[in-house]
Amino acid sequence: MNITIAGAGYVGLVTSACLAEIGHIVICFDKDTEKIEDLNRGWCPIFEPGLQEMISRNMGEERLFFTDQANLAYGDADCILITVGTPQRADGSADTTNIDQAALDIAENIQKDVAVAIKSTVPIGTNERIEAVILDNAMPGLTVEVISNPEFLREGSGIYDTFHGDRIVIGSSHERAARIVEEIYQPLAIPVLHTDPRSAEMIKYASNTFLAAKISFINEIANLCDLSGANIEDVSTGMGMDKRIGNQFLNAGIGYGGSCFPKDTQALEQMARQNDYDFKILRAVREVNDRQKQTLYRKAKNLAGNLSGKRTAVLGLSFKPNTDDIREAPSLDLIRDLLDEGAEVVVYDPVAMEKVQRLFGDKLSYASSIDEAIERAELAFIVTEWKEIKEFSLSKYRESMKTPLLFDGRNCYSVKETEKHGIQYVSVGRPGVPDTYTSSRPTDAF
Repeated sequence: MNITIAGAGYVGLVTSACLAEIGHIVICFDKDTEKIEDLNRGWCPIFEPGLQEMISRNMGEERLFFTDQANLAYGDADCILITVGTPQRADGSADTTNIDQAALDIAENIQKDVAVAIKSTVPIGTNERIEAVILDNAMPGLTVEVISNPEFLREGSGIYDTFHGDRIVIGSSHERAARIVEEIYQPLAIPVLHTDPRSAEMIKYASNTFLAAKISFINEIANLCDLSGANIEDVSTGMGMDKRIGNQFLNAGIGYGGSCFPKDTQALEQMARQNDYDFKILRAVREVNDRQKQTLYRKAKNLAGNLSGKRTAVLGLSFKPNTDDIREAPSLDLIRDLLDEGAEVVVYDPVAMEKVQRLFGDKLSYASSIDEAIERAELAFIVTEWKEIKEFSLSKYRESMKTPLLFDGRNCYSVKETEKHGIQYVSVGRPGVPDTYTSSRPTDAF
């Protein structure tokens, strides 16, 4: 099938590569000429495990093409998938400007009947409105049917999620268009749920905001564990064994980030307000997450006092492992707090350093390894649970740091193991290692 993907962002690139991989002829369209030129030269603008190789392979086998020419992209398409971004407006609602522009571009360039599927996360009712926009501006006589086909990709696991997804949701009032989209995904052998368009649009928001609520809930329990002496790992394990609850998204930490959960919780809350409904749980979810991002900073202040002038290492900058995305990343809040305190901040991340450097410039020092970041540091913070951070030898903290004081925002290490290595260790919702190593530290450490 000839498929056009509108938008060469994260969802667009992953979807393009994966659909080409299963045999479709895919054209990915984007108005960003520089991005398209980079892709045609074989360079992928985002970090996603396996994506660069999959794009190169399918380009070489002439199943995947990139263009900034709308007429080439849309003229012969059997199905068009819209994957453009819907950024957040100042009031928290989703900005559909890119969707509207994509609809006009499609209308002006299609030459035959076509099914259009919106994968972007959009306000309820967008599918109906976009179908009207396309039909009002397309050549008379063409049949254009717009459906909802939300994506459920996790950054860092997008390719895996495409091939091993839990469900494919198709929201449509058009049987023909729904059949075309279902046929596209048939080789994946993933269960398909057919709904009306508005329900499909809501499924996306409801799914993301429920996961965000689960994260905020377990973080609140972790905070109570800190105060009461319980261990959040035992608590979450016990909860997760209940099949009604499940064990996913029950890892306590310093809050969620990224492009989806923060944006979608605010957008759904805004939709509720527009419908005169007070969505109290969502407001609490966001408030808890905003506060949770300051957990490590508060713990450091309580334990170390004044941080001014202290050499501080921040390990992990992306909002989660296996991505270079720093949008709403907890690391940014921590870095700003440390800088405001007057700390000397050294950062390290396997892939996200360049993006952080664009934000902070020479206000930070940028290490090329964990070893370099923690050298002579008086405090170290683990913010992102990259594999290389989780597997980093605890003995090196003891050997390299001026004072082995480690604040772990992702509970990467065993409390018992840190105690064995003589490290003062503070995590989230777990008992801390007592400060029994003062005699081996400089007397003016704190």
